[in-house]
Amino acid sequence: MQNTSGKITIMAVCLIVGIMLSIQFKTSENYGTNLRGARVDELAVKNSTLTQEKEALSKEVISLREKMTNISSESQLNADLQEELRKSNMAAGLIPVQGPGIIVTLNDSLRSVQPGDDPNALLVLDIDILKIVNEMRASGAEAICVNNERITAMSEIRLAGTTILVNWNKIAPPFVIKAIGNPQLLESGLSIRGGQLEDLKSFGLQTQLVRNDKIDIPAFTGALKFQYTSPTQSNKKAGL
Repeated sequence: MQNTSGKITIMAVCLIVGIMLSIQFKTSENYGTNLRGARVDELAVKNSTLTQEKEALSKEVISLREKMTNISSESQLNADLQEELRKSNMAAGLIPVQGPGIIVTLNDSLRSVQPGDDPNALLVLDIDILKIVNEMRASGAEAICVNNERITAMSEIRLAGTTILVNWNKIAPPFVIKAIGNPQLLESGLSIRGGQLEDLKSFGLQTQLVRNDKIDIPAFTGALKFQYTSPTQSNKKAGL
């Protein structure tokens, strides 16, 4: 009886231990399953969030690239416009310039007026200056000034009484005419046989021509007035 009672007791203890172990295993298994499920859900949420953030950043990068392209295009357009404006101002004589060229100096004759002489023949006249300027232009001059008066398409060289006017400003001898361009071509155009300088020398006028590697010519300082001229409609639409 004692052995049977002991066996029953041992079996009961083993059964209880087995049940406890089974319950503990189940609990652990359920906890692990729940933990893994929660972890997966958390990672899925984080992955979705990261995906959205990535898409947003990708859109931002594309937007920034487009803005950079636009800025670059606008900067290039602005640079091109500035360059065209600079060239236009140079052609119009509205900015000072420098470069190689020639300097021609004209002065009245030193010879005394003799009876029967025409006094004007011994003086540098407006037409003399105009002929020199035109010859310089024909020889490829890119910029010209007379006694630091910039010659433009609107400039006038004319005689008012006994005074020569350039851009409506009085100038007096000696008349220094500067031209920027190819020095050799400019000199050849004025020094050819029967040319303007030789013609002036034949009347006894003082002439001098020198080359110079760096000639400074000032900007036109007068007023540009257009009373009767206006842009055509096509140029107005183009913003010119």
